[in-house]
Parts: sequence; C-alpha cells; structure tokens
Amino acid sequence: MYPRRQLPFLQQLLSEFPAVAILGPRQVGKTTLALALTKQLPTMQYLDLESPADAAKLADPAAYFAAHAERLLVIDEVQRAPQLFATLRGVIDQRRRAGQRSGQFLLLGSATGALLAQSAESLAGRIAYLELPPLITVEVPAAQSLALWLRGGFPESFMAASDAASLRWRQQFIATYLERDIPQLGPRIPAETLRRLWTMLAHEQGQMLNAAKLAASLAVSGQTVARYIDLLCDLMLVRRLRPWAANEGKRLVRTPKVYVRDSGLAHALLGLGDLDALLGHPVVGGSWEGWVIENLLAVAPPATQAFFYRSSAGAEIDLLLELPQGQRWAIEIKRSSAPTVSRGFHLAAADLEATARYVVHAGADSYPLPHGVLAVTLADLQRALIELPAT
Repeated sequence: MYPRRQLPFLQQLLSEFPAVAILGPRQVGKTTLALALTKQLPTMQYLDLESPADAAKLADPAAYFAAHAERLLVIDEVQRAPQLFATLRGVIDQRRRAGQRSGQFLLLGSATGALLAQSAESLAGRIAYLELPPLITVEVPAAQSLALWLRGGFPESFMAASDAASLRWRQQFIATYLERDIPQLGPRIPAETLRRLWTMLAHEQGQMLNAAKLAASLAVSGQTVARYIDLLCDLMLVRRLRPWAANEGKRLVRTPKVYVRDSGLAHALLGLGDLDALLGHPVVGGSWEGWVIENLLAVAPPATQAFFYRSSAGAEIDLLLELPQGQRWAIEIKRSSAPTVSRGFHLAAADLEATARYVVHAGADSYPLPHGVLAVTLADLQRALIELPAT
C-alpha cells in the first residue's frame, strides 16, 4: 500500500479535537490510514461495526468507552450505529471537564448526508472531518500516472496485477455498492435504475447536468433524478461542480457540471478496460478533465472554493479556484501536450480579475505562454497548491 499523504494532517487533527471522522467511499483506504497510526499509538483500540462480535461490544457504549478511556478508540463503519453520537457527546464533555481534550475517538464511515448531519448536530465543536479521496498522482510513482488515470485511485484497483483484473475489481465494486451498500444506508432505489443513471453520468463526464434528459431516459421525475444524484454526491462517487455566478450583471450559465469522481469507476461503467479503449472513446477528454480536477482539489488548501465559469458571450474557465489566501486561479485543462488558449479563457479571466492563469496540459514541461498564462503539468500545479502558505 502506498503511504497516504493525509497521515500527518490526521495526527494534527487528533491532537486538536476529541473526535475526528475520516470520510470516504468504501475500499478507499480509510481503515488502512487509521491503522497506520498504530506505529505512533500502540494503545489504539479498533472496532469494526460490520463485525457482529465488535458491534455487540457496544451494546452498552458508555460502559465500553469508560473501560477504554486511556486508548484512542477507532470505530469503523460508524454509519451503522448513528445512535452512538449522543453517547459520544456525553463522554467527550465528561472527559473535557476532567482535562482530556483531544485524541479520544477516530470515526470511519461513508460520507452520507445523514451521517454528517447526525455527527454535526451531536458533536458540534467536538469533531473534525478529514475527507479521504482515492489515490492521486502525488502518492504514486510518476511513471504510473497513466495507469492511475485508467484504473482510478481505489488502491485494490490501482495495484491489481493487470488491467483486466483491475476492471473486474471495479465492476464488482460497483455491483456491491448498488446491490448491498446503498440499500443498507436506507434509500429504496432500484439497483438497475441507479446503475443506468451512474452510467449516463459517466457518458456525460464534464458536461452540464441535464436532469430533464436523464429523467426522461430513466422514466422517472426530475426530482427523483436530483435525489439520486444527491445520494451519489453524498457518497463521494459523483461531483457537481458549481458555476460561478456572483456577477449579476452578466448572463452566466447557472447549471452545474457533473463528473464521476473516480476516473477508474467512470471507465468501468463504460466498459473501458485498457488505455487503447479509453483513448479511442469520445469520453476521453471529459475523463481527463475530471481526473485533473480531482487531483487538484485533493491537494488544495482547506476552505478552497471550486467553480467553473461560462458566460453567454463565450467566456469560459474549466476550473476556478477561490483560495483562502485571497487568490483566484483560472485553470484551463487540455489533454494536448502543446496547448493553446482560447479567447474565451482570456475574457473569463479578465471578467473575474484572476490573480493567476494556468493551462494544465499532458506534456512533460511547464513554460510561459503569452498574456500572463503559464502552461503547467499537473504535477507542477499540484506542487504549487501544496506549497501555498497557510492562512
């Protein structure tokens, strides 16, 4: 397993908060990241609520927590026991009064809206959240970046023995999510309907969300489609990229773009098992755009706001980052190794008074272009984000 870059940040959060929640899809590496702490915290106690034996230990959670008060208690699949949050609040407050203020509980779970709402309501001011995305390029050798794009960042998929084995893993992952995991979360959604929607979103990678078109294809209402997409977004499987629409004086697009967040899952939904199949498919440009966006957002500073920009006059920016340092980065994404910049990008960057203008391309070098634009590799722009000074 490749080391995850979030480990130092996780340690920092545990030193500052009584509870920390690691949120992410299944099989993304949440448990592996938590268990990596055992080298620094040998007294850590681990419970997996998918195990009946471990779940039974929490029949009286207050008593169990009291018996392990000196340990960091890791509770995996915490979304299975939402009733725990009220007990956690009481225990944390009691320990605070006794002088124990941090590093008490590490909670692992799928990022569902219900879980976030329950934990935020019960543990407000007592919990910090760490989102764990699939592997990104800064976590793997540079020579394997194309494989990462093709297979996606779920560790078992990325590290599979062959492209065919990786595709089989992802197909099984999708089936398990649809047939077991999502029904266990409560929503009663026909698995085949959700699979069709997910596949349609993969075909529309990076396009404007057309809920009416999707609803007509699925023979459901627009409200139903919106609810299904909300669920996929909550589970960190789909991203809705919001349009920047703060300027009321311009006619701007106000419909979000949609992406299947993990490129490997998008390719599996489309049946693209190797690089040749991907490069010959119409989705290749949208797939690369979505993959670049996910890699950039994974290293952006906390509190970064992400948008795209498009006006009726043709001004357009693929990714607009509002950084907490007060900067505004306009980013164009091109799969070409010799990118050119459209007039629409310059118009949009001028409209927004962008403090920096970048074109991310597929070549090996970064170099300046006219009019203050810098053509950069994905790795170089990630490095620039990582090296931004803390606010």
